[in-house]
Formats: sequence, C-alpha cells, structure tokens
Amino acid sequence: MTEPLSLRDAALASKAWPYEEARKLLKRYPNGAPEKGYVLFETGYGPSGLPHIGTFNEVLRTTMVRNAFHALSDIPTRLIAFSDDMDGLRKVPDNVPNGDMLREHLGKPLTQIPDPFGCHESFAHHNNATLRAFLDSFGFEYEFASSTDYYRGGKFDDALRNVLRHYQAIMDIMLPTLRKERQLTYSPILPISQKSGIVLQVPVEVVGAEAGIVRFEDEGETIEQSILSGGAKLQWKVDWAMRWVALGVDYEMAGKDLIDSVTQSSKIARALGARPPEGFNYEMFLDENGEKISKSKGNGLSLEQWLTYGPQESLAFYAYREPKKAKSLHMGVIPRAVDEYWQFRGNYAGQAIEQRLGNPVHHIHNGQPPEGTLPVTFGLLLNLVGVMGEAQPEQVWAYLQNYVPDASPETHPDLDALIGHALAYHRDFVAPTLKRRAPTENEAAALRQLDAELADLPADATAEDIQNIVYAIGKEEHYGFAELRDWFKALYQTLLGADQGPRMGSFIALYGIENSRKLIGEALYA
Repeated sequence: MTEPLSLRDAALASKAWPYEEARKLLKRYPNGAPEKGYVLFETGYGPSGLPHIGTFNEVLRTTMVRNAFHALSDIPTRLIAFSDDMDGLRKVPDNVPNGDMLREHLGKPLTQIPDPFGCHESFAHHNNATLRAFLDSFGFEYEFASSTDYYRGGKFDDALRNVLRHYQAIMDIMLPTLRKERQLTYSPILPISQKSGIVLQVPVEVVGAEAGIVRFEDEGETIEQSILSGGAKLQWKVDWAMRWVALGVDYEMAGKDLIDSVTQSSKIARALGARPPEGFNYEMFLDENGEKISKSKGNGLSLEQWLTYGPQESLAFYAYREPKKAKSLHMGVIPRAVDEYWQFRGNYAGQAIEQRLGNPVHHIHNGQPPEGTLPVTFGLLLNLVGVMGEAQPEQVWAYLQNYVPDASPETHPDLDALIGHALAYHRDFVAPTLKRRAPTENEAAALRQLDAELADLPADATAEDIQNIVYAIGKEEHYGFAELRDWFKALYQTLLGADQGPRMGSFIALYGIENSRKLIGEALYA
C-alpha cells in the first residue's frame, strides 16, 4: 500500500500556480536562507488614487505564494506593502473632492499635497491610511512602507549613491526604449525643487556620486543639490529597480501591462550589482465588452460592488483562478464565483492531499478552509428572491425553513450572509432585467400538465421527485420540444422572466408546490 504524501512532498509536486511560484524562490536559495535571514515579498501601491480591486488581487495573490513557500521551506518571510508616495501628482483624480485645490499642487510629491478629504496631513497620508485599513479588513499579514519615509529618512541613501555610480549604465539601458524627443530630456534622477516643491523632470549631471550631488536647471538657475535624504526621487523604472536592490526584494508580481517595466527594471537591478526578484505577470481584467478596465472610464466592477453582491471568499476564488488568463470582471460573474467557491469548499474534506493543494479554497484559507456546506446554491437563492419580488431576509428564511429543516440565521450564518447579498444583487441588477413572456400554445399545454402533476404530489415531495416529473414532461413528443433545454428555457422565461435558471425540482421544492402552481397560473392566465 502506498503511503500518503506529506504536505511538503505534495507541494513540491503540485501544479497549483502558487506552488509553482514558490518553487522559484526555493531554487533561488538552494543553500538555505539568504544573508539577510528571510525571503522578502513586496507589493506596490500608487497612492494617487484610492485602493481598488487590483490592489486586493495583488496582495492576495502574493500572500498565496508566500503561504505556499511556507509549505516548502522553513526560511522566514516578510511581505512589504510599499507605497510610492513620493511620486508627483500628475493629474487630479475624478473621484475625490476639492479638485481645484489639488490642481494648485500638481507636480508636488503626494505627501506634500493637502488632503482633499480634510482628515489627514496629506493626500498620500489619507490614501495610505485607507490602504492599511483596507488590507487590515481582509486580515492580510504585511508591513507597510512609505517611499517618503525611506527617501527622507536616508534609508535609500546608499542605494542612491549606487545609482549615481552607475548613472551611465542606467542611461544606456533606458535611452533606447524612449522616443527621440524624450531622450533629450530624460533623467533617471528627479530632483525636488527647493523653490516650488515640484518633482522636476529635467536633465541632470552627476557632480559627485559619493556626495550624492547633481547639477540641473530650475527656473533658469543652475542648481547643485544633493539627491540624498529626500532631495530627489528616481524615475519609475529606476526607482523600482533601486528599491529591489536596497530592500533585497525576492518576489514581486505585476500586471501584464508592466512587462516592459519589469524587463527594464530587471536590467537596471543587474547594472546595480543585484539579482532582480522572481515573479510573474498576471493578466488584466476586462469589462463585459472585453475592453480593458480603466479607472478613468469607470468600466468594470469595483471592490465595493463585489463585496455588496458577494462575499469576500468569492472574490478571492475569482482572483485565484487562472491568473494568467484575461477574465471579464462585471456583475454577471459574481453568482457563478459564489457557487463555484462553495462547490470547491464542499469537495475539500473528501480529497487526497494532492487534490487539496490544487483546490482554490486551500489557497484562499491557507490550508484551513472552514467546515460546512450550503443547503442551497446562491443561484437558487437568486431565483427564489426573483419570484418573491421585494422581500426581507426573514421572508426568505420562511421559505428556506420549508426546504431545510430547522434552518435559521444562527444555524447557517454563511447562508444568512448570502441572503443579504442575494437581495442586493436582485434589487440592483436582476430585477430591472426580468421580463416574463407568455407561453406558446405547446408550452402552455406542457405547463398545464406540470400544474396537474404538481397538484397530485404530497406536500413533502422531494426535489428529485419533482425534477423527474419536469424531465418526463419535457420528453413527451407531442409538446414539440426538440431538446430538453428548450423546455427548461421555456420554464425560465415564462415563470422566472430570465433566460437561465435553476434546477427546477430544487426551485419548486424550495418555493413550495402551491406557490409554484400560482406562478404557473400567472403564466397561463395573465
């Protein structure tokens, strides 16, 4: 008899993407812990806007890789959530107040711009606080780091001197990637003007690498200024590489739109004498029309919207699946994500270790998914709410108690939360689209037979008993359904007002035979 695999052995062989990523880190340090004593993961955040669903996905996916690495190695790890808050504000976001005030400070570091919300010392401090509250609410384990604190506190000074020592090598990497006009003005160093406080985009000349002195023009005057301790910041791709080197970052993932940045920053990191981090490029989300989601367009789905209509676990499930495949992110994907999450969660307990490691819930819950299953699917809940119209949670529970003995919010708290999501989803998204059509002559005849057979069933008939009746009617040749799916589609369109729907036996058992007969009557005689 074959001995079951240990968790570590199974993880070493698992094809689940977090384990594949973790094995890159294992190969990076074949002789054990690096000199710094830990493996460092990093995620980046640009605080010129509020945290969004992409921020959640990047921290979540990085955490999944970190957890997978813990299954493979005893080397300690850290995760830094790094805020690029020394960046100059390039444009005024559409979704914040006091835009005119912000416009007066364009070009200044985000930590030097007043908070348009009026509650923090700067715009960056407000967004950083929002980020931290956002990450904390999901229980992420991380360390927050501020670009401003690192630059001004001198933590980057040695790395900045190193950049000046390799200034020409960096220029040789970057200039071929730029347009000819941009080549004339490009500099990897962005001095902070002592006159205006603006992050300057001007050519610079290195005067003294060890002293950190550069020369540049500011408002017509030639200035010599130290870039150390907050006197300057670096251009984006150079800044990213410098940070990798200064902090010793071992792993950072990025969106497909940053592939070029990863390539150039990796070259710069090597020029600075270090090895770039491991990582992978995930695909971007698309809207329901297949277009790239854009904050300025407002297309796609926000984090707040998803969490209104589905639980956090369903979003984590959606983020886990196929990260290198472009996926649509819109309201219509939520119900399926909810039900698939619960399906995988229900399967977990009975799976062998190899299967568990490939199960999304293993990574969502760090190997300890909660026990329990749902007595009904989210899709079925939505159909129930759909025929109820305006409903309160207690009314939904009244139906559920006929279907699930002794069911209550106390015995099924996950289901209680889903009822709230279902009511919101139906109210905002489903109800405006529902439109029942009248049945055709043959469909009406089939509905009358269904009504008659339901009338003959006992009140405690099972969902399977009802489903058998539905199947049998759809197969009767004289009703003219070419395929069973045509009969089911007719039921959905005439009874529920939708093109898709639930397993009808389960729905009728949940809604109740008498209530279902009333639905049929409304369809026949409306």
